[in-house]
Amino acid sequence: MAVPKVWTPEWNDWCPGCGNFGIINAEQQAISELGLTPEDVVVVSGIGCSGKTPHFFRLPISGVHTLHGRALTFAIGIKLSNPELTVIVNAGDGDQLGIGAGHFVNAGRRNVDMLILLHDNGVYGLTKGQASPTLRRGEKTKSLPRPNINDNVNPIALAISSGYTFVARSYAYDVKHLKELIKAGVRHKGLALIDILQPCPTYNDIHTKEYYDKRVYKLDSDPNWDPVVRKPEEEGDKMAKAMLKSLEWGEKIPIGIFYQNELVPSYEERIAGNAQSYKQRNPSKVKIEDGGKLTTIIDDILKEKEV
Repeated sequence: MAVPKVWTPEWNDWCPGCGNFGIINAEQQAISELGLTPEDVVVVSGIGCSGKTPHFFRLPISGVHTLHGRALTFAIGIKLSNPELTVIVNAGDGDQLGIGAGHFVNAGRRNVDMLILLHDNGVYGLTKGQASPTLRRGEKTKSLPRPNINDNVNPIALAISSGYTFVARSYAYDVKHLKELIKAGVRHKGLALIDILQPCPTYNDIHTKEYYDKRVYKLDSDPNWDPVVRKPEEEGDKMAKAMLKSLEWGEKIPIGIFYQNELVPSYEERIAGNAQSYKQRNPSKVKIEDGGKLTTIIDDILKEKEV
């Protein structure tokens, strides 16, 4: 698919060097290389620097800029209304793992077929650099008057334990690696998370480009690393190994796919198991009104249940 003509009228006001530039470039390249048309894709965002992602896209996709911590609820509604869409969520670590943490966990129980890109920079960049849920205890970034006193959330371990079926990590300045992971996450049938290490050159003076460049390494460089669950009995072992690997942080930081399991049915498949009409007449295809009479998909479901 050829990249369409630039259409966005918005001036991109991210700070020079922001990791968001790498993320949006990788995202656009992935969508283009997957051959997705503008009608196929919806990009959803929350609040924060990452929330402007749909505004700054240079591909003519549909974008929805939502509420603080509620990007997942909007995205799930969009996907279930029209399961034929490719839905990609862009949300910051503060947005998704702070006020949105409850939605983040419960989304894993459902395994909706969509992709979450977590912009993980350790700070609330839009509101001047307060500590976010992923900043480790004892770390002091430039805006903090004293070191952070809260323990951090581990996005990889939290996602795996919550039921996500594709869990990966990438690095915003390695656009090629991130692009390939986004393509894999979109192709995955189930709920996918990519935790993206995203330097914030303005407010996070600890996790800088220099910091990550010295430490990140690719999981697939180990020929023995195999994150894919191929049989149900492998699930527990693969989950445990992935969660243990997610604790590796310091002189070496792994990026790549930690866990992948396509044996778990998606939420759309579960709905169709209870209501066969969902596949043929999902909510996006149902007329709201027909000759003055309100119509709903419930009518079809009730007919299916008649004895």
